[in-house]
Amino acid sequence: MSGDDDTARVGSVELWNLSVSAFLDTAPVGYLAVEATGRRVVYVNDTWCRVAGSDRSEVLGRDAVSLFGPASAATIAALLAYSPDADTSTPVGASADLRTGPTTVLAVLATANRINVGGTDLIQLTVQNAAAQQLRERRLTVARNEAVSAHADVTRALSRSQDALGVSEDARKSAEAERSEVQLLASTLQRTLLPPILSAPPGIDVSAFYHHASTEDVGGDFYDVFPLDAGTWAFFLGDVSGKGAGAAAVTSLTRYAIRAAAVFDRDPIAVLTNLNSVLLQEFRDGSPRFCTVIYGTMTPSDDGSVAVTLASGGHPPALHLRGDGEAEYVDTLGGQLVGILDEPRFRSRSLVLDAGHVLLMYTDGLTEARTGSGRARYDDDGALEAFARSAAPTTAAAIIDRTRALLDTLGPGVEDDVALLALGAPHRTTQKTTAEPRHTHGDRTEEE
Repeated sequence: MSGDDDTARVGSVELWNLSVSAFLDTAPVGYLAVEATGRRVVYVNDTWCRVAGSDRSEVLGRDAVSLFGPASAATIAALLAYSPDADTSTPVGASADLRTGPTTVLAVLATANRINVGGTDLIQLTVQNAAAQQLRERRLTVARNEAVSAHADVTRALSRSQDALGVSEDARKSAEAERSEVQLLASTLQRTLLPPILSAPPGIDVSAFYHHASTEDVGGDFYDVFPLDAGTWAFFLGDVSGKGAGAAAVTSLTRYAIRAAAVFDRDPIAVLTNLNSVLLQEFRDGSPRFCTVIYGTMTPSDDGSVAVTLASGGHPPALHLRGDGEAEYVDTLGGQLVGILDEPRFRSRSLVLDAGHVLLMYTDGLTEARTGSGRARYDDDGALEAFARSAAPTTAAAIIDRTRALLDTLGPGVEDDVALLALGAPHRTTQKTTAEPRHTHGDRTEEE
């Protein structure tokens, strides 16, 4: 059966096939779209065909299980049967053998989740080579070891705290007192994962805020600003997957690894690539740990403007609020998660913050805040960009204050921690009187 006949049989799936093929055909992993009922393949990308040594026509229309070796049949069938909804859960995965010839197979890692296209349930099935890849950047080994040593104290402290919080009858009788202790511990640990002092480069306003969705758990959001030399500063903001002790350990490692990588290479994409190598090496044999990150550099000039170069690894795009009252996203869409793929793709952009311009970065706890009893999210219909336009022109401190007020209005709908970081190029007439950078945690504001 031809590819055209195949897609025509599934109605609106054909339109989906055409709309995503240009992107998926060049994806770094093999990709199938499989009918949930019947397990018939309705789409296959070029990467899959190349790895399996098959033509597209040989794959389309087949039972997806038949593309794998006999020893993997039950595993693939289970992945297809129990794959979770892509909108609510992460994919499930397992090791399998992909057929590459009549008698040959390739060891792969297969993942699956479920989507709905025009009323048709499809399973997205991906495969990637399971062979371990050596760490490419040997010069980061020393920096990684130092980072591991630095966050070991945090891990040990968290482990001791977990042991101390074991449930017992005596603890049950004093549950309220224990809860207060847990909140204090979580708050203290969270503060250790954020920079104690948020320094501001000369000629640039910096403001930040951290919103705790829960007083009893440690989140994985993080940010920092630090100098690279006398004229250039670096900044980053990101979000580690998960919460609690594991997320805290990864957050600590991530912050130290970024700082170490920035010393070797100023290119933001190179820094994210090196961080990806560190996370893969550290967690390859255990539970995978990943994060989304925006990392960039900024260099102020004598005319009051600031040259910014930034790169994104799967993170929501920053907002550029201009002095003329306009606001727009900085296009870094397409950057992939850090710590998942051996060879991820990251996106970078350069821009200039003229006097009166502000760059706002945020984590997805803001955009994904619930706004009702259903599944509606705050930014489903572009509310954040409209909010930014209503705030421009502004300053770094003012946009952080307004966003903090927005979080208050969303109340319990903010179910995840939110980190905010704003960089501003002040007007020339106010540069000499600009206040020191504001660094805020929860309900506390410090004038550094």
